[in-house]
Amino acid sequence: MDALRARVREARMAQTLEVLSRRTASMEGIRSIVHTMKTLSVINSAPYEHAARAIESYHETILLGLHALLSQIGPLESSSSAARTKVLIVFGSDHGLCGSYNEVLASHVAEQLVDASQQTIVLCVGAQMADALRDQRLAPETTFFPPASVDGIGRLANLLTRHLDDMRRDHGTDDVAVSLAYFTRDGNKGQRPEVIALLPLDRDLVQELQTKPWVSRSLPAFSMPPTTLFQALIRNHLFASMFRAAAEALVTENAARLALMSQAEQSVDDRLDALMSETRSMRQSEITTELLDVIIGFEALKKNRHSKTALPKKESN
Repeated sequence: MDALRARVREARMAQTLEVLSRRTASMEGIRSIVHTMKTLSVINSAPYEHAARAIESYHETILLGLHALLSQIGPLESSSSAARTKVLIVFGSDHGLCGSYNEVLASHVAEQLVDASQQTIVLCVGAQMADALRDQRLAPETTFFPPASVDGIGRLANLLTRHLDDMRRDHGTDDVAVSLAYFTRDGNKGQRPEVIALLPLDRDLVQELQTKPWVSRSLPAFSMPPTTLFQALIRNHLFASMFRAAAEALVTENAARLALMSQAEQSVDDRLDALMSETRSMRQSEITTELLDVIIGFEALKKNRHSKTALPKKESN
């Protein structure tokens, strides 16, 4: 009976160890995937950071062109009336594994539009962001696919610029207010949602460009009509701003994914440590049980042998 119980106990231990071994192997596979995603997030961030820095240099050139133009044509006529058409472009993510990235930005956009006195046309980058906006009762008019690489950022910015041109032509007006919503880096705090206005140009920026003296030994000159040149500069201003917003959104997306994968990796490591500890404890219990069985068997044999030796001899007749 004791031998049967021992065999049953050994079979249960073997099954438990097999289950623990399978769980450990599964968690190690999950950790490998998480570590790969973490590494890809670090690798993918670098090209987008370089693209954001490069477009900033290009944007400075555009602003220098505006400065040169305004220094020659004088102050612009400011319009006190509000723009007849308002457009908000929201940059989201479709790649996943970055937490509540889209939901947080959609909630921030909804808060910004609560007090809007005029209806805003929403353009969205990313199908998942479009769903998040609909959850906030903001239906995007058009949804664009997010870029899958650095090369796609320029194509997306150009596509958005042309779409804005088509909207101005369809509405029969150049009086369009354009704003961008995206996640931007926030130092040690990580990232924060931001909504910035592109058009009409900021009055402080225009005033600075108009009053700032042109520092050069030669005055700027241009052959294009001032209105045509101004429109071209504004179009490039839009392109550069949307390019930077798309690049910044991709950087923060990968940063969010990196943070989430780091947390997941730590959780997997903790689970692996627990499984390894449980496995070691189970193996130690198995070894201890086998040793006890050996000792008990040895003591039983020893006692049996001792009892046989101690039996009295029968007297002969």
